[in-house]
Amino acid sequence: MHHLKDTEIIDWDDGQYAGKALKLGAGVQGFEAIEVARREGLTIVTGECPTVGLAGAYTQGGGHSALSSVFGLAADNALSFDVVTPSGELVTASSSENQDLYWALSGSGGGVFGVVVSMVVRAHPDAKVSGARFAVAIPSNQSELLYDVVDAFHAALPDIVDAGIMVIYFFGPGFFQVAAITAYDKKREETEQILAPFSTSLARLGIELEVAYTEFSSYADHYDHYWGPLPSGNIQVGTDLFGGRLLPRKVLPDFAPTTRKLVELGVVFIGVGLDVSPFGKNNINAVLPQWRDSIVQVSLTLPWDFEAPFEEMVALQDRITNEVQPVIEAVTPGAGAYMNEADFQQPDWQETFFGENYPELLRIKNNLDPEGLLYAVAGVGSESWKVDDHGRMCRSFSCERRRA
Repeated sequence: MHHLKDTEIIDWDDGQYAGKALKLGAGVQGFEAIEVARREGLTIVTGECPTVGLAGAYTQGGGHSALSSVFGLAADNALSFDVVTPSGELVTASSSENQDLYWALSGSGGGVFGVVVSMVVRAHPDAKVSGARFAVAIPSNQSELLYDVVDAFHAALPDIVDAGIMVIYFFGPGFFQVAAITAYDKKREETEQILAPFSTSLARLGIELEVAYTEFSSYADHYDHYWGPLPSGNIQVGTDLFGGRLLPRKVLPDFAPTTRKLVELGVVFIGVGLDVSPFGKNNINAVLPQWRDSIVQVSLTLPWDFEAPFEEMVALQDRITNEVQPVIEAVTPGAGAYMNEADFQQPDWQETFFGENYPELLRIKNNLDPEGLLYAVAGVGSESWKVDDHGRMCRSFSCERRRA
């Protein structure tokens, strides 16, 4: 799949979207798509990690982007898929043909409905992009100050994302950091004004906020500045154990006690602040509906220790499942999680990752793949399979019979 690198800018009109689009092979990575679009005065919704492929679980799982507050999730930008079904047939799935398959592929997770070999996504006009980053170091003996900083940021966040901005921020014991702000089609001065209320709040706490602002003439240059150097980028992979949750906008004003509990547990909170509520109307795709009510996609991480015995890392992931996740789930009932950045051991994964879409997704899965050829951990239909005591997959009823 990695060698399926064909790209083509095309004109598209399907009655729902009319404009430029990018057709790309399943091996095309984010940094490649951004460059192809840049050469044509366009931009594409891709992941923050530049090496992530677009056609796989990124788009098929929903896919957040630095551009999501203005253009939606990756799945909201998917126009069609060329896909090999479990029966071996190559078909096109779009809003006008094989609609069930198109709906399922647009947001419900990769790898279980078919093998996507190419796709078409919306292409948007390029524009100037302003941005910002900053960090606040907090002395270890001043945890209350850290909590005040986080609370002030969360108070400012609704106005920030409502201005069409996407922001990535981190906090944990002793620090608060905004790694990247993306303000599409906004001048630097506009971004400064949008952040001014937060800066004023910190001044009241005795903190002078030092912000590094930027403005670039194209999204590609902005992207390279914050997530480069391309092609590899600066996001490390495989260094942390993950949990995750979507944080509803209505919960944010009362999130302060949970902030404190999470910091006390020693986790690093990674927040993707965005507003994708205007997109995905009328259940047009299989994106978890709770995304539309959320203001932060939360990842909760503990570090992987490459020197420690593997069993210790298994125990640490169990700690996320059994100690960390319940803290945030208690204040976000029914909120769900982004399947690509969540706890793979999530007990109620059908509800958490798919919500009300699950029965229909399972129907489509069983219709397309009655033999269960395609499988993914916590993917649609995976409850039909288990891993036995010898590490082999077997039908759920068969595994239970063996154990009996």
